Amino acid sequence: MDTGGACALSLLLACVCPLVCGASWMWLGLTSAGVPERLGCRGLSLSDHQRELCLRKPFVLPSLQDGVQLAVAECQNQFRYERWNCSTSSEPPLFGYELTSGTKETAFIHAVMAAGLVHAITRICSQGNMSECGCDARLRNGGSVTEGWHWGGCSDHIQYGTWFSRKFIDNLPKNSSASRDGYTLSTMNQHNSEAGRQAIEQTMSTDCRCHGVSGSCAIRTCWRMMAPFEHVGTYLKERYERSIQVPNQSRKKPRRKEPTRPVDKSHLVYLHKSPNYCVEDRRRGITGTQGRRCNRASTGPDSCSLLCCGRGYNTRVERHVQRCECKFVWCCYVRCRRCESMTDMHTCK
Repeated sequence: MDTGGACALSLLLACVCPLVCGASWMWLGLTSAGVPERLGCRGLSLSDHQRELCLRKPFVLPSLQDGVQLAVAECQNQFRYERWNCSTSSEPPLFGYELTSGTKETAFIHAVMAAGLVHAITRICSQGNMSECGCDARLRNGGSVTEGWHWGGCSDHIQYGTWFSRKFIDNLPKNSSASRDGYTLSTMNQHNSEAGRQAIEQTMSTDCRCHGVSGSCAIRTCWRMMAPFEHVGTYLKERYERSIQVPNQSRKKPRRKEPTRPVDKSHLVYLHKSPNYCVEDRRRGITGTQGRRCNRASTGPDSCSLLCCGRGYNTRVERHVQRCECKFVWCCYVRCRRCESMTDMHTCK
């Protein structure tokens, strides 16, 4: 996306509802490298408090873009075989209807976005590319003499990334949470964003390097490091599968008046049940599953029976040509055979 297109998108985003505007920073994931820096904090479509934070710390703009791209890629990776495959829109908002639907999918989006931002910020801190943060100095000069290890190296300092993620994404008054009457969409989104940040901490691991004579492991130097973001995505997908439906505070006629029990910060919560995503609904931005590739031999979510929602599937034969049985011939070239194979391709009706 060029600068002119990005400017037009910024103006369009400024006209949509506050809940979407609060998440309009997510469109940075669609921009080309360098566009956020060229537009600057004043040219980006951010909420007031996000723009203020951006103006104070303009050096985080590349990490904002990296965080969104990381999160979008992992969301699509985790849901690539599902009816909802985390598809994005070229027009705002980035995730269309799902950004404000209050469903399990909304919960996952906000969680993975917050986690992606923490991961991206922490990564540049550990690389020494930011003056405001670096390695986690709290773990230095500690360890266990009897067990033969000590803290050293560069432990990932997730506290700064977590702090920035909260300041940038959360826009509710301090200590805002669900009331006795239930959750609003805003408090739900804030809860799930915090669950995403918790996922970074929960998936961290300890890595060690051995030191000693002749390669022995008499002494170990250890440090804490973030898990690859794929592991964070898997952790959040498991939370998505076990997400908890909470009362909707805006519902006019609640079925029963029971006080809302607090939900652990690490769990994802949602307000509304998800649609089945089987049929295209342009108004909601649901693409449906028609034309999606399915696996006839699978029993999982990518199976033709589940992904195609009982509509059946079409089968076509695809021909593949590739080099095979390659051998080195002296001297000096490689001789290969030309092999053909036929595979069945199944797509939903």
